[in-house]
Amino acid sequence: MPKKRTLTKVLIGSIFLASFFVGYIAWAPASLAEHEITWGVTYSPSQAEYLGLDPKETYQEIIHDLGAKNIKLHINWNATEPENNQYNFENLDYYIRQANRNDVDLILVIGMKTGRWPECHTPNWIHGVAPENREKEILEYVQTLVERYQGVKTVTHWQIENEPFLEFGTCPDWYYDFDTSLVEKEVALVKSLDPSRKVIVSESGELSDWTKAAEAADIVGITMYRNAWNSTTETFGLNPYSFLSPKFYSTKATYIRTAYKKPVISIELQAEPWTEKPLKEASLEAQAQSMNPQMFQEGVAFASKTGLGTYYFWGVEWWYWMKTTHNKPEIWNQARTLFKE
Repeated sequence: MPKKRTLTKVLIGSIFLASFFVGYIAWAPASLAEHEITWGVTYSPSQAEYLGLDPKETYQEIIHDLGAKNIKLHINWNATEPENNQYNFENLDYYIRQANRNDVDLILVIGMKTGRWPECHTPNWIHGVAPENREKEILEYVQTLVERYQGVKTVTHWQIENEPFLEFGTCPDWYYDFDTSLVEKEVALVKSLDPSRKVIVSESGELSDWTKAAEAADIVGITMYRNAWNSTTETFGLNPYSFLSPKFYSTKATYIRTAYKKPVISIELQAEPWTEKPLKEASLEAQAQSMNPQMFQEGVAFASKTGLGTYYFWGVEWWYWMKTTHNKPEIWNQARTLFKE
């Protein structure tokens, strides 16, 4: 499902970010220090299911055939705690066990809003919880996950929520009423339970200044998009992200590193189409307009020039779907070469 943002939000965000860029470009260095690049992938079992794939088979192929050694794993609350205080860890245990056996480093994305449509994977029972108790239920869920997996060596980081400060998806209105307070409490809770691991909070790389994440977390995770459908594309035939350069990201990262002493990584690097329709409804021709093998290569080169050093591709489920369902393995094979270099 594409992330549809309103024309007003996109234009306001673009104007704000253009101003930010101009304001800091004068003092930003020409480039960040050279980094050894780490490439990883994000993986959502529910996205694999949406595409008609076997989630466990897909995960195995990501590890064994693709060769990914760094995976950000999305954990859906509605699948993990379908009934209040009744947990189902069978599938999650499987994914973590396989990573542990194959020396794969995992980032576990935990909380209420953890990415992939509808963004907030909220169990039905939470809607019957009194407003004053909602935060308590979310924190109890986070605590249960951390206590269960904090002793697993393959878990290297926790990510709290997914772009929690950006309003998109089908999250309940009250989720955003927390503003930053929920995230702050989640981070504090996780660090009290597991002080050995760093905590990531993510923000839109394009539509925010990253400061809320920098204030809350140990590591700032940002998106990086180059080709996207949104209301400006439909109205003006214009892709606002096409105007962004690598220095747009490196300048902001320099500011965060300087002002907040926090590292910045790309936790969501576009490597799948962003179309007007959901992927299964969009034609292959429409999909190729916003992601194809050439765009994948260009995205890798673009990201490398930002100097962030660590990048997690968004779209590995789509790569495997294209490979197995549509006999188009090109991007899967390009990524496999990259991971094995």
